[in-house]
Amino acid sequence: MAEVPAPVDETPVLEPGHTYASVTDQISSIVLTRKTSRGWILGFALSFTLMMALLYATAYLLARGIGIWGTNIPVGWAFPIVNFVWWIGIGHAGTLISAVLLLLHQEWRTSINRFAEAMTLFAVSCAGLFPLLHMGRPWVFYWMLPYPNTMDLWPNFRSPLVWDVFAVMTYFTVSLLFWYMGLIPDLATLRDRTHNRFGQIVYGIMALGWRGSAKHWQRYEVAYLLMAALATPLVVSVHSIVGMDFAAAIVPGWHTTFSSPFFVAGAIFSGFAMVMTLMIPLRSIYSLQDFVTLRHLENMAKVILATGCMMFYGYAAEIFFEYYSGNEFERYLAINRLLGPYGWSYWGLIACNVLAPQLFWSRKLRRSIPVLFVVSLLVNVGMWLERFIIVVVSLHRDFLPSAWRMYYPTVWDYTHFVGSIGLFFTLLFLFVRLLPVISIFELRTLVHESSEET
Repeated sequence: MAEVPAPVDETPVLEPGHTYASVTDQISSIVLTRKTSRGWILGFALSFTLMMALLYATAYLLARGIGIWGTNIPVGWAFPIVNFVWWIGIGHAGTLISAVLLLLHQEWRTSINRFAEAMTLFAVSCAGLFPLLHMGRPWVFYWMLPYPNTMDLWPNFRSPLVWDVFAVMTYFTVSLLFWYMGLIPDLATLRDRTHNRFGQIVYGIMALGWRGSAKHWQRYEVAYLLMAALATPLVVSVHSIVGMDFAAAIVPGWHTTFSSPFFVAGAIFSGFAMVMTLMIPLRSIYSLQDFVTLRHLENMAKVILATGCMMFYGYAAEIFFEYYSGNEFERYLAINRLLGPYGWSYWGLIACNVLAPQLFWSRKLRRSIPVLFVVSLLVNVGMWLERFIIVVVSLHRDFLPSAWRMYYPTVWDYTHFVGSIGLFFTLLFLFVRLLPVISIFELRTLVHESSEET
């Protein structure tokens, strides 16, 4: 007789049979006792090599200027801003999973929040590189800040580009504090369990004297909730302001009122897809299937499906408004996106961002690991194509046909993009090896609740 699958709501967020000790042992062993695998060494070596390529390309850029990129007139933003918006979108999901789902009392966040927060920090670090390098003279980046100076010059506070500086810096700072605060009890666990003297000192310093007393826990819970409440508006603000960067410009395809919500939905879409892309191999390599269960993956698939439908609505509304506006420039933009020289990118976007997530309407496919992994990869590709369309395709044919020009990225554009991926994975490999990828103390609370239910 065929086995009847369990309803979704009965799929546990923590597989039964675990105790406080087994949860602590399994997660802390990744850092403390497990030998460094050959796969980790190879992955880290490849990522580090790509990061070195980024370093070399950046040194060459500083010596020769941004003319080594394919940036031209009228495509003045090109690859650097495409990559910036793509990385910022990926960095959006971490704080959403940690802060918003915490305030909404969603238990399934427990096994993925730590990893998603780390991903946020690494993605925002990669994102921050591109506007700095795109300035041409990154050593004077502080001119964007309102600092006292003898020339009495101030940033233009009416510009969304200045808001962007403050939004990204604030988001990174709060996300870093929130991530570190969540780590403190687990750092104390590592301090107490490691037999390495150097590890005891380092983890002990980072644990800030945590002893797990009732007073510590009481203050910790209050501070953690306050940080979650502070981080929640940043989830919306950081990508809204990125959307305003485009909406404030009088360029066909950019000057729309729904840019901000459209960007926020896209950021959640790409962020969850990246979490799934990374979490699926991680749970398999480190045998974390008991902690990151099918329920986590299925819930993330539902979020991707919901936000994917929002993206489809946004694409359809965009085309409708371009025709309904009666503006010939807006209408031409729609034709150019669909049938122009970069039409391949638009149809690729539709395939990756609209069609692929529709597979998740099927419960069977939502619980299929290969399908989840492939679709999440396609969404990541599709979101990069969307940024490419917004920036490059909108700019390469503007109001003046005499100024129209094709954009071709150079080898340095590709090197910076691939190198930023190397930087991201280098940080990620170090994180997996040195810190617990899943929150130990929060999983213990699930053990307690499971025991009570039993």
